Amino acid sequence: MPDMVDSILDAWRRELPEVAGIELELSKRAGRLHALLSDAARAPLARFGLSKAEYDVLAVLRAAGAPYRLRPTDLTARLLLSSGGTSNVLRRLHGEGLIIREADPGDARSTWVQLTAEGVEIAEASALAGAEAQRSLLRDAPAETARAAADALRELLLALGDHG
Repeated sequence: MPDMVDSILDAWRRELPEVAGIELELSKRAGRLHALLSDAARAPLARFGLSKAEYDVLAVLRAAGAPYRLRPTDLTARLLLSSGGTSNVLRRLHGEGLIIREADPGDARSTWVQLTAEGVEIAEASALAGAEAQRSLLRDAPAETARAAADALRELLLALGDHG
């Protein structure tokens, strides 16, 4: 059964076949999967009054483990945001009382960003809600198909040099 990407590929095959290679197919299918999963996770964020960028910062800090803190440069790198974009999000989260910013006693040029107790609660609740929304989206996909897709994507990313 054709999916949305097949119609895009068919159009390129008619118009400019050199463009319709595996690179376009992978790009479009990965992008479509990302969009579907992101949209599912984004919907519950409204209940928490969070934007996607705010959620991402809270989630990265929560996933860092206790004491739930990182340097802003580490956040920027993990989130693939610009430093200005990260600063704007941090300013909003600080204003909401979800994070604190502290000077690094060991390095006067550096600071730490840390979740407050309320920030930890919101990060956990929103992460659980987002995961449940994504699970719900995937409910009709066979578990072995999803597992095989995730494993194949890992292998491809590693082959492209994307090592953790």
